[in-house]
Amino acid sequence: MNALTVTIIVVAAAILVGVYVSWRAGRLDRLHTRVETARASLDAALVRRSSVALELAACGLLDPATSLLLAGAAHDARAAGEPNELAESDLTRALRAALGQPGFRAALAELGRGELGRGDELLAELEAAAHQVFLARRFYNDAVAATRDARRRWLVRLLRLAGGAPQPEFFEIDDSLVTGGAEGSGADMLHFTSGGDAPGEVA
Repeated sequence: MNALTVTIIVVAAAILVGVYVSWRAGRLDRLHTRVETARASLDAALVRRSSVALELAACGLLDPATSLLLAGAAHDARAAGEPNELAESDLTRALRAALGQPGFRAALAELGRGELGRGDELLAELEAAAHQVFLARRFYNDAVAATRDARRRWLVRLLRLAGGAPQPEFFEIDDSLVTGGAEGSGADMLHFTSGGDAPGEVA
């Protein structure tokens, strides 16, 4: 093998390595962008949920003690600045307590047509907001898992392809509105506006 052949092989190998490193760096950058986008969606979903919870607490459909508990939890979740796992889980538990009150649907039915319509509207908004939190959190955590896996690759660590980007962290909260539901199982949420009983009630 002459010197020219060796040179060609070395140059070709260097080009291939360069292309691979460039692809790996680009993929890592896209993963970080995906995490940022997913986090923004999660933040928006959490803000919407707390806003609906505040409206529900102030609408007069709940007893004073439950309304105060729900309003306080929603306020704490919004006052935390960046979404806080503990505050968001506390809000979920306050919502679960409110929606799980015995006779909750029956109480709504006694309020009259006008107020009932508003009650069902609020519950529909809350249902949609809570389910959006569940979906947004799952999408965000999936993005975090993929990014953390990519950052663990030996080439990424050797060449420091992540640069100064911080290691993304998972966001784990209790987001189930169903009494007795497993933590983080927001997909099991019942549909409160279809005429069924509230969680914990027997049909």
